[in-house]
This record gives sequence, C-alpha cells and structure tokens, in this order.
Amino acid sequence: MRPRNVGGFREGGAVSGSGVGRFAGVVTAAELVAAGASDSQIRRLVRRGVLLRLGYGTYARAARVPAEPPGRAREHALRVAAALAVTGPGAVASHHSAALIHGLDMLGRVPRDLVAVTRPPGGTNTRTGREGIRLHIAALPAEHLSVRHGTPVTSLARTAADLARASTFAQGVVVADSALRTGRVSKAELDLCLTRCAGWPGIRNARRAAAFADGRSESVLETIARIAFRDHGLPPPDLQAWVGSADEVIGRADFLWRAYRTVGEADGAVKYADPARAMTQLDRDARLRGAGFEVVHFTWPQITRTPDRVVASIRAAFRRGSVR
Repeated sequence: MRPRNVGGFREGGAVSGSGVGRFAGVVTAAELVAAGASDSQIRRLVRRGVLLRLGYGTYARAARVPAEPPGRAREHALRVAAALAVTGPGAVASHHSAALIHGLDMLGRVPRDLVAVTRPPGGTNTRTGREGIRLHIAALPAEHLSVRHGTPVTSLARTAADLARASTFAQGVVVADSALRTGRVSKAELDLCLTRCAGWPGIRNARRAAAFADGRSESVLETIARIAFRDHGLPPPDLQAWVGSADEVIGRADFLWRAYRTVGEADGAVKYADPARAMTQLDRDARLRGAGFEVVHFTWPQITRTPDRVVASIRAAFRRGSVR
C-alpha cells in the first residue's frame, strides 16, 4: 500500500510543505490545516511518530530533529522554533534563549521552560497570547542577527548585551566572558553593539560588564573570582599566565600577581576527581614553591560564600612573596 500524502506530509515518513525553513521543520496546526490536513489526520501523524507535538498547535517533523545542539540546548531550540512560528515575522530567539542556543555560560537559574524572543517594533500585534513565551519588542539591526544550529538568534554580542542590560553585574560579566571566550566575537564588536543600543534600559550596567569582561577567564568560577578580587581591592591579576623559574616553565596559572610572586588557582569539582590529576597538581605546586612562588587554591563555595577569607589568604601570600 502506497503511503498517503496528508497536508504535505507523507505518512510513510517523508515530509514536505510549510515550515521547511524552521528548525526541525516546525509547523503550526493552522499551516497543516491550510495545506489540507484534518484534525484527525494530524493526530494520526503524531501517533505514528511523523510529527512531534511541541505545544498547543505546534509540531516538529520527527525526521528533521537534529542531533545538534545536544541535550537541553536542543530541547530549548525546539521550544524556540515553536515560539517563532506563532510570534510573527522578524522574530528571533534572544536573551537567555539565544544564550542557551549559542552555548554560553550563565549565572543563576535559567528558565528553560520559558522562551525569550525579540521582534522588531511596528508589528500589528505586540502580544503572543501564548504561555511560556516572553516577547521583547526592540530594534534588530542586521548586524545583531545570526543563525545558530539552524535557529535565528541574536548575535553573540547582542545576546551578551541584552542579558547584561537586564541582570546584575556578575551575571553580565559571566555571559560576556563566555561570549568572548568562544572566539566568535571580539571586545570591539561587543562595544560596537552597545553603542548601537545607546539609551536603552540598563545600558550602563551592560557597559560596566563589557568593560570588565575578559575572554581569558576559562570558567564561571574564574569570572566570579575576578569579580571578588576587584570588589575586595586586590590588584588585577594576569590571567592564564605561564609561570616558572629561569631554567624551567612549570605551568600556566589561572591568576598570577607577578609583583608579589603569588599564584591563584580556581579549583573546580573536576580538578581533583582523578587521583592522578590531583598528584600532578600537588607536584606542580611543590615546583612553583621551589621556584619562589606562593600558591593559593580556592573552590566555588569558598569564593562565593567567604570571599573575604580567600582574599585574606591571597594578601598573606603577597606578604610572603614580597619577602622572597
């Protein structure tokens, strides 16, 4: 028996019709009905696995759901595609949704079940009428737009700027550091984006975060440590600096205060999970101390809960290093 064509979908699995340009071929019920499908036929396509129901009135083509981006980012990209299908022309994923799809680090709880989209002003409707969609109305210059994993999103620079405008200094720096760390956006591009957003709400917050941002911070932990150092009056350290003696380069330090011969190391949970790696770290510390450097380690709980103690340890190391 030959597979039947139902509203542009062949029940045997091959699909065609509307929604072709959207991530995973997302299509709305209205589009399916306009293509000739009935409600019962749509339900049958869902039962047979040809369509995946994403939410009220939105579906993805199962055969076109990609493997990338992985995990939760893919799930969120599907939610975004469904939201864009009902939001109106010109809308793109933005704010935390764009950050998830770009793979950026964020600080704090990320609302994965809530999709953020931005649409340029001038449309006939400024509300989606849908739960789970946060709609922003703002200008979207061409240079602020990008496509990531097949999904229209705000660019890395615009995503970092939008999140920094609407969040704390620390949250803004975390996402800006992460964007710069990808190597797909420069500090100059981030500054240019902020110039185009002059006068927008929260722009001062975004500029402060961008000015402090540094793509050499390799993790959220290192970013938060840099902020704590600044807040407690420590001089800015060199980041990812090679350290050693006149005869030997011993290793790369997360933070280096060369004038005080002090190294700071941010210890993530993975660093000592492997006993062999832990022994290597201990050996490196011994060699650094033998070369005349002080070494101070700290963890996420320490730098976030008791940063004053971490800073006190570093200042004590400064004094010992200065004597050396």
